[in-house]
Amino acid sequence: MTLPTYQDVEAAAQRLVGQANRTPVITSRTVDSLFDAQIFFKCENLQRVGAFKFRGAFNALAKFDEQQRKHGVVAFSSGNHAQGIALAARLLGIPATIVMPHDAPPAKIAATREYGANVVIYNRQTEDREAIGREHSERLGMTLIPPYDHPDVIAGQGTAAKELFEEVGPLDTLLVCLGGGGLLAGSALSTRALSPACKLYGVEPEAGNDGQRSFRSGEIVRIAVPHTIADGAQTQYLGNHTFPIIRRDVDDILTVSDAQLIDAMRFYAERMKMVVEPTGCLSFAAALQIKDQLKGQKVGILISGGNVDLQRYAELLAN
Repeated sequence: MTLPTYQDVEAAAQRLVGQANRTPVITSRTVDSLFDAQIFFKCENLQRVGAFKFRGAFNALAKFDEQQRKHGVVAFSSGNHAQGIALAARLLGIPATIVMPHDAPPAKIAATREYGANVVIYNRQTEDREAIGREHSERLGMTLIPPYDHPDVIAGQGTAAKELFEEVGPLDTLLVCLGGGGLLAGSALSTRALSPACKLYGVEPEAGNDGQRSFRSGEIVRIAVPHTIADGAQTQYLGNHTFPIIRRDVDDILTVSDAQLIDAMRFYAERMKMVVEPTGCLSFAAALQIKDQLKGQKVGILISGGNVDLQRYAELLAN
C-alpha cells in the first residue's frame, strides 16, 4: 500500500485550480480577544457543495481514465462526500451512483440528486454501505471512491490546509475535524511540509472516539455507529490509508460533546454570522475547550462544512 505524500497534495492543488473555491480565511477580534491569541478560520463551509469534500472528490475523479469515466463512479456517504462526488462527476461528465443512509439530512440527499447523481438509500443500522458500494462496482464496472480511505481523496483534502498555510504562514496549532480521517490525514501532509513545528490535533465527537482510541492504542479500533449530532463524523473506524498518516504526523486526538458543538454553532451564528454544521464545529469546540493552552499562539481552525438541514439547525440552536 502506497500512502499519499505532500507532492500528491501539490498535484491535487493544480487539478483543482478553477474548480474548487479558494475559500476565505477569516478572523474575529472577538475571538482573538477571547483566546488572547491570533485565530484563523479556514472556511470550507463556503466551498462548493458546502464542504471540503469537493476537493478530494474532484481530485479522484479527475484522474479517471477513459474506461473509468465511461462506466462511472459509485460512492457511499452520509452527505458531503455524496454531494462532492455528484458535482465533480457532473463537471467531468461521469455517471454517478451514491449510496446514502436513510437518516441522512434530507437537504443533503436532495442536493445530491440535484447534482445529477442516482441515489441508493440504505439503513445504516442494518445494512453495510461498503458491501452495497462494492456490489454496484463489481456488477456495473463502476469505480468505487470511498469517502476518506483513498490516496487521491486524502491528497485533495490536504489542499485546504495548504491554502491556509500559504495565506497566513506557519501556525503554532491547527485543529481539524475528524470523521474517517481524510481531512486530517491530508492536513497532516500539508502541515508537516509547510509548518513542521505546528501542533496538529484531530477532533471527533465524544460518542464516536474511535480515532482517539486508535491513535492511543496504535491499531485501528472499530465501534458501533455513534449517536451524535455530528452526522459527518458518525464513522466507525479510521481507514487503512488515513490511520498510518494520522498516527505518524498528528500530535493528539481530542473529543467534544454534542452540547459543546451546539455552543460552537451558536457562537458561529451569533458572533461570526456563519452557518456551520455540527461536524464543522468540532475544531472550534475543541479550541474553546483548550483555550488556556492556546494563549499567545497563532492558531488555525479548519471548518469542514456548513450543510445542515435548516429545521434541524433551528431546533439545535433553540435548546
